[in-house]
Amino acid sequence: MADALPPAIKLVAVDDYPQTLELLSEALAQEGLEIYTTTDPEECLDVVFREHPQIVLVDLIMPKMSGMEVLERIVEFDPAIDVILMTAHYSTESAVEAIQKGACDYLNKPVSIDALRKRISRLLADARRRQRAVELDDALLETCQFESMVGRSPAMWELFARIRRVAPHFRTALITGPTGTGKDLVARGLHRLSPVTSGNFVVCNCSAVVETLFESELFGYVKGAFTGANQDKMGLFEFANGGTLFLDEIGDMPLGMQAKLLRVLQNQEVLRVGSVTPRRISARVVAATNRDLRAMIRDRQFREDLYYRLAMVEIRTPPLAERKEDLPLLVRHLLEKFSQQFRKEIRGLTYRAQSVLARHEWPGNVRELENVLGNASMMVMGDMIDVQDLPPYLWRSDAPPPSDDETAPAPASAPAEPMPMTAPESGLSLDEQEKRLLVAALEKAGGNQSEAARILRIGRDRLRYKIAKYNLTVASRS
Repeated sequence: MADALPPAIKLVAVDDYPQTLELLSEALAQEGLEIYTTTDPEECLDVVFREHPQIVLVDLIMPKMSGMEVLERIVEFDPAIDVILMTAHYSTESAVEAIQKGACDYLNKPVSIDALRKRISRLLADARRRQRAVELDDALLETCQFESMVGRSPAMWELFARIRRVAPHFRTALITGPTGTGKDLVARGLHRLSPVTSGNFVVCNCSAVVETLFESELFGYVKGAFTGANQDKMGLFEFANGGTLFLDEIGDMPLGMQAKLLRVLQNQEVLRVGSVTPRRISARVVAATNRDLRAMIRDRQFREDLYYRLAMVEIRTPPLAERKEDLPLLVRHLLEKFSQQFRKEIRGLTYRAQSVLARHEWPGNVRELENVLGNASMMVMGDMIDVQDLPPYLWRSDAPPPSDDETAPAPASAPAEPMPMTAPESGLSLDEQEKRLLVAALEKAGGNQSEAARILRIGRDRLRYKIAKYNLTVASRS
């Protein structure tokens, strides 16, 4: 089977002279290049927002909107797009201004066709290298997934190898690491790769169980054991018989319950509350905590004998700050997940947004990253997440941090916020959130649909579709 052809590179040209556009189209036409032309700068922006081209040719002097304004809009949308300005009114000052504003080149009219072809050829080669890099990233993502975990850093390869070695043999295991590092995924991986994978995987969050109910929750009870015990009830240990019991947040288990847990682990039998007959069980136990159990032992808050029973095998999950090289893979993996969940086509992040994520320290680890990208995926109107779609605490110095002890420096080059982008309100559907964003943008633009589309970084056709979808009434500014 022949290899599939790579996706075409897209080029947009805007000039108020149709003859110039016809000449450019004929001169630059080649296999693997799609060329879009227009004499209207606003229509050019629509095509850029809709097609997301790699190269844009812009005339400097045009009615309605200057080439500099078009350049600014394109760079605001995605700085990775290569923009070439063309003008018959060349000046050193305007050339310097164009380069400072993000243009990759500034050509004098009449443009030399040979020089333009060479320049476009170099840009096409760069664009194809970027396409190839994306394809390699997709292939890398497939090979770097292990039991629902994603990573290619040495720390994660070591974690994956340890899980593979431990899973066939463990009876008890302890998973340690900061909050949000995927300890539950490690526990599920241990279960799935163990000989008891066909058995139940039972989860008990120790921090969520009331102290007085711990014993009956884990071991069950018999009818009449206490008021309200109207029938026998199986505990989590019995339910996990032949499988795995995951005790999350084991550091929050009361001391009295720790002694009973130790006895079950030693004897492999449970005694239901109110019963005198022990029941044999065969369950593997995985415990997890983000607390320092050795320090708790010193403070007499955790039993030393239970710790050594659980920690026969100890697995540490690394924080995201220790494996920053995994960030692009995690972003790609999570965006695929949210694209399916929200039924939105999200192609990725702009380079500016990627820079903001790379600078953040991620105190909340992968869980914080998932929260950030889930929020951004809901808020974005186009197919590329930009800085303004991210929670403000990541890039605005005046925004409140997510908690009292979690702060993040604002990037020096963060752009001004075009419109308020607030976090989704609980109870509102995705459509209701999108409708609110549309209304806010239209109000900010005074009913001007072209301006509202630029604020939302989408094309006018998409904006009109959404206006019709939500049956919105647009009142123009008088």
